[in-house]
Amino acid sequence: MAMQADEIESLIRAAFPAAKITITDLAGDGNHYAAEVIDESFRGQNRVQQQRAVYAALKGKMDGSHGELHALALTTKAPD
Repeated sequence: MAMQADEIESLIRAAFPAAKITITDLAGDGNHYAAEVIDESFRGQNRVQQQRAVYAALKGKMDGSHGELHALALTTKAPD
């Protein structure tokens, strides 16, 4: 079963409560999303560290071919 954008945002928000989060359904199919997460906790971290933290917040929803979330294009950064 595919995930909804609000479910993805809720999982990320639980780990990053003060973040600015934008979720976009890229294909309109509920399977291919883009997420932009802007959070102060990313300051001083490289992109890999930032993205690992966000993927960890998704709690395995992208794991393997049976994951609920098929594809997520992820952009992370600290606020300007």
